Amino acid sequence: MNSLIIQLLASEKLNGDNYSAWKSNLNTILIVDDLRFVLSEECPQAPASNANRTVREAYDRWVKANEKACVYILASMSDVLAKKHESLATAKEIIDSLREMFGQLSWSLRHEAIKHIYTKRMKEGTSVREHVLDMMMYFNIAKVNGGPIDEANQVSFILQSLPKSFIPFETNVSLNKIEFNLTTLLNEL
Repeated sequence: MNSLIIQLLASEKLNGDNYSAWKSNLNTILIVDDLRFVLSEECPQAPASNANRTVREAYDRWVKANEKACVYILASMSDVLAKKHESLATAKEIIDSLREMFGQLSWSLRHEAIKHIYTKRMKEGTSVREHVLDMMMYFNIAKVNGGPIDEANQVSFILQSLPKSFIPFETNVSLNKIEFNLTTLLNEL
């Protein structure tokens, strides 16, 4: 495991109250390490002894990815939860069990994230970087729970949430028809 993954795993250990943030971190890790497919794809059948190389490699890849995903998941939760789930064979079984224990209905999480996005206002004098990163986290929560918001609308929500001291910036963007993606917006702000 590289140090970035270890930091992410340690930063948000699942304890039950933080399921949504934990799931978001875990999804990031699984995507970065190209392991997320084990949550949606069934394990290929164990190859016969005379199976061709491609079939054996597909099976081996899935098994190795599942083992790694299981280690990441178990390492990112409290000891009690890890002990309870260590006997499960697949990462999908662990995630399904955790969803049953802690997961609200996805519409509820999506609703809360979108409500936060609509009502969030940056306070004058606070860090614009922290504000934008917070908004981006809620965009991700909405997306993970079935409510993706395209990047152009994300930029609009962020601009709309800024305090009055940013009116000259917003006016310049509007008058000059400047289009930002999230990265360029963050850098410009």
